[in-house]
Amino acid sequence: MKKQMLALFLCMALFSGCAGGQAVVSEAVETMAAGAAEAPEEWFKLLEADMEAGGMQLQQVMLRERDVLKELSLPEITLVMVGDMLMHMPVNNSGKKEDGSRNFDHLFTYTKDMISEADIAIVNQEVILGGPELGISGYPRFNTYYEVGDALVEAGFDVVLHATNHSMDQGLAGLENCLGFWEENYPDIAVIGMYDSQEDRDEIYVYEQQGIKIAILNYTYGTNGLPLPSGMPYAVNLIEENLIAQDVARAKELADFVILCPHWGTEYVLKETNAQHLWAEFFLECGVDLVIGTHPHVIEPVEMLTDEEGNEMLVYYSLGNYVNSTASEEKNIGIRMLGAMATVTIARNAEGEVYIKEYGAEPLVTYVSADKKTITTYPLELFTEEMAAESFTRRRDANFTKEHCEEIWREVFGEMGLE
Repeated sequence: MKKQMLALFLCMALFSGCAGGQAVVSEAVETMAAGAAEAPEEWFKLLEADMEAGGMQLQQVMLRERDVLKELSLPEITLVMVGDMLMHMPVNNSGKKEDGSRNFDHLFTYTKDMISEADIAIVNQEVILGGPELGISGYPRFNTYYEVGDALVEAGFDVVLHATNHSMDQGLAGLENCLGFWEENYPDIAVIGMYDSQEDRDEIYVYEQQGIKIAILNYTYGTNGLPLPSGMPYAVNLIEENLIAQDVARAKELADFVILCPHWGTEYVLKETNAQHLWAEFFLECGVDLVIGTHPHVIEPVEMLTDEEGNEMLVYYSLGNYVNSTASEEKNIGIRMLGAMATVTIARNAEGEVYIKEYGAEPLVTYVSADKKTITTYPLELFTEEMAAESFTRRRDANFTKEHCEEIWREVFGEMGLE
């Protein structure tokens, strides 16, 4: 029906010609005809409204719809990113099957659609995938199963961040096992922030789609006091001014848009620190376009920074945890179960500039059953008060309710993601 309507409309335009207006009408016809096969839904709705309203000359309608169609057909890329894959032992154990195999797809049962539908999906893999040969372990020196990587790929992630304070928890063996797993099994997945050669470290990852090139960089504030392997200063990207300035400069030569993912901040604090602000200002000075942070294990605000020349940079200070099962005896641990999924649309405008067209955040909640055998992450809208009441988290934190999660979210993000 839509194609028939468009064909009829174009035929009317072709035979309508009016003095002084034939050239612009022809341009409008050409623009619409070129996109007839897959004209945007929004354009058809607007066209129907204009035709039903009447009172507009055909030439006026054509020009109005031409401009709308041009705007809607400009290239754009959708991006999502989630926070820390914090593999405490109950999370590791949740993937064990009765036949001895392991599978972690359940961690993404309720979020997979949001992840896989994005053009770029990024995850902060907080801990090493060193495999059982190094001994699976939780806090404080983590190591998890290779099958966690399988689940990340199955969920739809394209970019895996490995520059975290836990990158060296298992030393050189952990680094080699982890990178070996990715290289041997998923060579097309971008693994950044941790490297086994200077050559790999010096290569800037660039994603390209519809002529838009996006560079992604990843750094951590440190590695919990554990040294980098001897003779391998390139093993983990550290937050250092000279290194970042050089990398961003090279990234800007290769790409239209630069994303920097820092592992920074103070754990369990819902507000960004002064140090984070200073680093964010430095990233803006370098020419970064988007910053998405991790490490605090709780959510922190998002804001748009602007320099004196009017250049803008969007900053998500922390996305919190994607999944965790902390057994801490500290009060108020429920806030660690609340995470965020950053959602960003990157587009090219009619002048050729690449910019952030839209941005937001989706609230996520980690559910840990009372027996700690069932662990998964839900969008907050699917999480219930009943689930919170019978969860293991409630035993540790009486404040852990869906309502309290919503209150914390509003404290940090306002109504974003709750509308």
